[in-house]
Amino acid sequence: MCLSIPAKIITVEGETAVADIGGNHLRIGIQLLESVRPGDYVLVHSGFALQLISEKDAKVQIDIIRAMKGE
Repeated sequence: MCLSIPAKIITVEGETAVADIGGNHLRIGIQLLESVRPGDYVLVHSGFALQLISEKDAKVQIDIIRAMKGE
């Protein structure tokens, strides 16, 4: 099973973007998606955005991850 992590897109630069993942800013590939804009939420796996998701769904998943970490 693979795990993808929700991330918020900060900036888009060509085929890459800077994404906020748990307060860390990482450069990810966005080649697999047609349209990604700053403010969008995506699921990231192995450094690539795989799917756009809603802010609501991203926050639910972030809350679940935090609960698993004991936060």
